[in-house]
Amino acid sequence: MILARVVGTVVATRKDPRLVSNKLLVARTMDPHGKADGSYLVAVDTVDAGVGETVLIVSGSSARMAAGMKDCPVDAAIVGIVDAVEVAAGD
Repeated sequence: MILARVVGTVVATRKDPRLVSNKLLVARTMDPHGKADGSYLVAVDTVDAGVGETVLIVSGSSARMAAGMKDCPVDAAIVGIVDAVEVAAGD
């Protein structure tokens, strides 16, 4: 799983028919302390996340196992909205 923050949306009027009515969001990976840590990725939203929210993303074949994504051409899917991240002291 990837920890990320949603930073934007993607509008694609022409896309694979299996992606019609799916929301696409731009997310930036982050470390457990909330610091941006990596690149951006586009993920299909399966949990109604919004810009500014911290989310859990699955990628690869796991993304196609998310609700409603079976047989869809996706490589990343948002599967959870994070309420809090706790890291042990010293980590």
